[in-house]
Amino acid sequence: MKGVLILSKGIMVFVEQSQGNIRKTSLELLSQASVIAGQAGEAVTAVILGQNIENLADEAIQYGADKVIVADAPQLEKYTIGPYTRVLKSIIRQEEPQAVLLGNTATGRELAPRLAQRLGVGQASDCTGLEYAADTFLRFKRPVYAGKALVYVSSKVRPVVATIRPNTFQAVARVPQQQAVVVKYPVESEAAELSVIIREVVLAGSKRPELTEANIIIAGGRGLKGPEHFAMLGEFADTVGGAVAASRVAVDAGWVEHEYQVGQTGKTVSPTLYIACGISGAIQHLAGMGSARCVVAINNDPEANIFKIADYGIVGDVFEVVPMLTQQLRKTAYPQV
Repeated sequence: MKGVLILSKGIMVFVEQSQGNIRKTSLELLSQASVIAGQAGEAVTAVILGQNIENLADEAIQYGADKVIVADAPQLEKYTIGPYTRVLKSIIRQEEPQAVLLGNTATGRELAPRLAQRLGVGQASDCTGLEYAADTFLRFKRPVYAGKALVYVSSKVRPVVATIRPNTFQAVARVPQQQAVVVKYPVESEAAELSVIIREVVLAGSKRPELTEANIIIAGGRGLKGPEHFAMLGEFADTVGGAVAASRVAVDAGWVEHEYQVGQTGKTVSPTLYIACGISGAIQHLAGMGSARCVVAINNDPEANIFKIADYGIVGDVFEVVPMLTQQLRKTAYPQV
């Protein structure tokens, strides 16, 4: 990776927040960064941007931050790429971390390459592994070729910027460190210069977890035969506290909106449990859910490709199996993951 080698220290985590709440993926990163920092004898710095978000510092410390930098200003209330990039770049230059970690969310995927370019350093994208390495400090694991292979990447150029896939690590609270500090970062007026203005942020009204952060996902494909049958998956998902997803075929047919699509041209997810209902298992779909810890496939075709990667398979009619599972799980008061 090209760039200017600079002296640096510790791990910096961009703590993404929405509506005054820290996103789960940021807590996961803080937890893992704390583990690695302990191995390396380094510290973890959390950076939070927004307005009226000073109260979030305590939660960041609870999940692993040794230092929290809070940039609290009216112009940072709503996420916009220009001001956020300028403020983060300035903080990174000041703190000189060895690595900057962001969640592989829509915000993280937009911020990371801009930060890397402006800092003149390298970037590792959509990583599914992160570990300490004595020679390069960090080593990242990431899928390539639509998930068919894994590569390990590292860089001696500092700081390396990386986005980490949600649900890669567990968010584990710890006993807050006595020496943890909170620093208010003064936001300069130039941060208010906007090339893009966000007029309004409209949040989806669903009570289900956000797809990329869901622990359980119930996904439907061509086998559902029509949009009306996604309500069946919704009932199943609500029973287990999960989210609903779809294959590209279902989205292209107009059965559900694109925001539900999992796959190479949709969202990449890493749930604890992924239940594929009526999905054949095209390689493009597997690229988006291949890192799920447990895959259950329900399909009436015993030769369906999805069974090759499934941990458990049910050969049967999805319209019989899913309602049966939903009914049984309701009786047993299934504990949500």
